[in-house]
Amino acid sequence: MPTLAIVGAGPGMGLAIARTFGSRGFDVALIARTKEKLETLVDRLGREGITAAGFPADILDRASLTDALDAAKARFGGIDVLEYSPAPHSPVPGLTMAAPSQVTVDNLQPMIEYGFYGAVTAARAVLPAMREAGAGTLLFTGGGGSVDPIPMLGNANAAQAALRNWAINLNKELAGTGVYAAHVAINVWIGEGVVDAPEGSPTATPEEIAPLYWDLHENRDRPEAVFNA
Repeated sequence: MPTLAIVGAGPGMGLAIARTFGSRGFDVALIARTKEKLETLVDRLGREGITAAGFPADILDRASLTDALDAAKARFGGIDVLEYSPAPHSPVPGLTMAAPSQVTVDNLQPMIEYGFYGAVTAARAVLPAMREAGAGTLLFTGGGGSVDPIPMLGNANAAQAALRNWAINLNKELAGTGVYAAHVAINVWIGEGVVDAPEGSPTATPEEIAPLYWDLHENRDRPEAVFNA
């Protein structure tokens, strides 16, 4: 069985992506901070006939993230697709939003650690084996502000733009190796009845967005996809 590893797994996008790949024959490794949340997700997927396992890790702790991915590789025999999409649904220490004029090194650095350095760490944990096998997919998720910045997310967008630049450039480097990398920019607020979305902002459900990831993995024809409502 091929294996998908989701870094930043949760009950929204993570679960929808897990179902999208799991229903097509993938085992699923779920990585997130909270063991109880992972156990709930594993149970839900299991009841749908999808083999999954949880591996607790803090994305801000790079050694912890590497260890979790190593454990996932040992459990499933390797990782064929890596999907990185951490999105804090509960407060993460040190993460605060700031407008561009209010960005400081202190409020930008945690965003870079969370949104960008974690992705680099995850890729380094799986890429050597993918290169050796001559096959693999790396998918990195950011907000639409990585393409068209939003003032209220000045520091978060800067970190996400760095991730976007690096992921697209990584795909260029990997050309001809059999390993594919792509960036996904989600240009909507995710969920139904999102209470913190600015008035008039477009929304979409995780189930509407998740098929895009399968399309990228299957077709491998573009280094970036932007999901618009």
